[in-house]
Amino acid sequence: MADPRLEGRERFVARVSNVYLSILALFCFKLFIKISLNLLTYFYIIRGNREEAARISAQYYEKNCYNTWDDRSPLHDAASQGRLGVLKTLLSQGHEVDALTIHQTTPLHEACLGGHGACARALLDAGANVNSRTLEGSTPLFYACAVGSVPCAEVLLQRGARPGGPLHLPSPLHEASSRGHAGCVEVLLTWGADVDQVLPGQGTALYSACLSQELLCVQQLLRDGADVQRGRGLESPLHAAAQTGHAPITRLLLEFDADVQALNAEHQRAVELAPPGGSTETLLLAHEVTPTSLSRKCRQVVRCSVGHSRLHLLPLLPLPAPLTRYLLHR
Repeated sequence: MADPRLEGRERFVARVSNVYLSILALFCFKLFIKISLNLLTYFYIIRGNREEAARISAQYYEKNCYNTWDDRSPLHDAASQGRLGVLKTLLSQGHEVDALTIHQTTPLHEACLGGHGACARALLDAGANVNSRTLEGSTPLFYACAVGSVPCAEVLLQRGARPGGPLHLPSPLHEASSRGHAGCVEVLLTWGADVDQVLPGQGTALYSACLSQELLCVQQLLRDGADVQRGRGLESPLHAAAQTGHAPITRLLLEFDADVQALNAEHQRAVELAPPGGSTETLLLAHEVTPTSLSRKCRQVVRCSVGHSRLHLLPLLPLPAPLTRYLLHR
């Protein structure tokens, strides 16, 4: 004969299981509906049908529910695709301009990552936070520099974006330099970015550019007064250029009076890191036995005395044009 207490316990467990299964089924149904609506809105955004996208958004989404650990909003999709008309319609309906995804990414981040300057400007006009950061610490300016979008970088800086930041967070200048976006490097330096900022583990922007073999960025940084000797720890930019075997960058660093006798942490000179028998090694060996000219020494002293933050004022001095160009390495 079955135990009544055991049968009652089994019935109770069965009822509880049914409740949990019902909750799970309801959750899966709501998730399916939400994903379907997201896909449908995304489809209309891609097609450029801003009226239909706005209608779906207004009917099925809460306008200010994205400041949580939630997925992308229609505003994120419109910004990432550069759909300015849809974006303005959603903003006019009152959608949260700083809506956050699970990674704390805002629509402004998406617009800058896509290089959509007009969308970035519209979001800023609507009050977007120009210095918002993702979980990784990236700002919209960092994303703009990562893709090389000069228009986005300029509009962000005009609206108060900080060109630099704390040492432990991603740097727009380092990112632009390592990816070869010389236009963004120029804009950042014009707006006051620290050309000699040293990041832990990365060193200076000049060191990053040399390591990534980005000649134009190296040239831009040096012309704007970057310290040719400052790299990562005891590793100088010349060490990085020699190690990669990039002769044009090595030659450029030498023109800016890089020290060929500088030693790294392993007590190695740059020539010892260059590929044996290559053009970089030949260049460094030749430079070691060639004395520096007096004119180059004078240029070095003048530039150091002026300071990198005032180099752009050299053309204002009453100097002959050839001398000014020489001092500016042009």
